Amino acid sequence: MYYRIMAEHDHAHHTANVTHRRPLAIALSITSVILVAEIVGAVITGSLALLIDAAHMLTDAGGLAMALVAATLAQRPTTAKRTWGFARAEVLAATAQAIVLLGVGLYVLIEGVQRLFRPAEIASGELVVFGIIGLVGNIVAILVLVGSRQANFNLRAAFLEVVNDALGSVAVIVAAVVIALTGFAAADAIAAMVIGVLIVPRTIKLLRQTVDVLLEGAPAGLDVDAVRTHLLGQEHVLGVHDLHATQVATGLPVLTAHIVLDDSCFMDGHAPRILDQLQSCVADHFAIAIDHSTFQLESAGHSDHEHSLHT
Repeated sequence: MYYRIMAEHDHAHHTANVTHRRPLAIALSITSVILVAEIVGAVITGSLALLIDAAHMLTDAGGLAMALVAATLAQRPTTAKRTWGFARAEVLAATAQAIVLLGVGLYVLIEGVQRLFRPAEIASGELVVFGIIGLVGNIVAILVLVGSRQANFNLRAAFLEVVNDALGSVAVIVAAVVIALTGFAAADAIAAMVIGVLIVPRTIKLLRQTVDVLLEGAPAGLDVDAVRTHLLGQEHVLGVHDLHATQVATGLPVLTAHIVLDDSCFMDGHAPRILDQLQSCVADHFAIAIDHSTFQLESAGHSDHEHSLHT
C-alpha cells in the first residue's frame, strides 16, 4: 500500500518583515555627518586613530545603507519566482557588513603595530574635539537603534557597527588626552589597535551566525534531537526521518519531516488529526516556535519506495 499526505502550515511571516527602516535611516544620517567631521579632523590632526575611526565610519555608513536597502527589500511581497520574497536580504546584508568590519578590524591592528614604531605628530587638542563630536553622534545613533537591535540580523549588525564606532570615539578621546598630558605619541596607535580589538571578536560572532543561516543550519536554540524525540513520543508515530530544520530569516524557522504512522491511521481517517497534532506540537512545545512546518505522513511500508533515508 502506498499512501501519502503532504501538508503545510503557511503562516504569514510578518515577524521576518518587521524591518524598522526609520531607525536605520536616522542612524545612517547621523553616521554620515560624523564621517565627514572625522575625515576633516583626521586631516587637521594627523591622527591615525581618528583616520581609522573615519574609515571604520565609512564602512559603517555603507553597512547601514545596505541594511536600509535590505530592510526595504524584505517588505516586498512574495512571488511565484521568489516564494520567500526577499526575506533573506537581511541575512545577506548582515553577512556583508560583518565581512567588511572584519577587514577593517584586521587592517587597524596591522597599521597600529606599524605606527607604534613610527608615531606621527598629533594635534591632541583638535583630536579631543573631533573625538567628542563622534562620540555624541554615536550615542544618539545607539539610542535610536537600541530598541530594535534584536529584531533581526540586519539590525543587530547595524547596532554593532554603531556601538563599535562609539567605542572607537572613546579610544580617540583617551589617546588625545594621554598625548596632551604626557606627549606619548604612540597612544594614538594604541588607541587604533584597541578599536581593532573591539571590532574583531564581535564581528566574528555575527559572521558565524549569519553564515550558519546561509548554510541552512538548525535555528539557534532549537535542539533537533529533542524535536525528533518529542515527535516519536506522539501516539501512532512509529518513526521520524528526513527531519530538517532551517531558518530563512530572523523569526522565520522552517521544519520538514517524514512521519511513519500505523497503517490503521490511513484506514480510519485518523491521519489528518495526527497532522494537526504534530504541527501544534512544533509550534507550541519548544522555545523556538515553528509556525511553518511541513510533514509527509507515510505508512510503514512506504520506506521501500524511498531512494534513501536521511537523518
